[in-house]
Amino acid sequence: MEFSLSEDQLAFVASARAFSEGALAPNAARWDEESIFPKDVLQQAGELGFMGMYTPESAGGLGLGRLDASLIVEELAKGCTATAAFLTIHNMATSMVGKYCTEAVIEQWCPALVMGSKLASYCLTEPGAGSHIGALTAEAHAQPDGGWRLRGEKVWIGNVSWAGVLTVIAHD
Repeated sequence: MEFSLSEDQLAFVASARAFSEGALAPNAARWDEESIFPKDVLQQAGELGFMGMYTPESAGGLGLGRLDASLIVEELAKGCTATAAFLTIHNMATSMVGKYCTEAVIEQWCPALVMGSKLASYCLTEPGAGSHIGALTAEAHAQPDGGWRLRGEKVWIGNVSWAGVLTVIAHD
């Protein structure tokens, strides 16, 4: 079994390392001390594809697998763990939009999401269930008009103050 990284993976790592060392690491302590959310740096990450890592290519993302994305996030976290953590949340929400939404919604939101000019988060945590996806009680029911009716309660939505798009995790 071969465990060496491919040329593409090595290129992703090098790009993420350079971005991390140049844009994240020099600022991370100040951002923490001054409670700064680096939206401008997230837009720079979007220009490198890091805001749409596993969003499908058809929705403007890189369409990467989890291993490739993990290699990138590992390098970014070396520079600023908090920013890398937000980036993973944004990527999960953006990939859900790119995979499961209608073409109209994908066209409306994905270009800005994968570029980092708009930010996304997801609504998962529930009272009594925490973030245990198997214990969630929120429900989503398709409506005859093509919309959805949501029923349930969410608490603690990470990065909600910065997100322009929220995806809701529910069962039918």
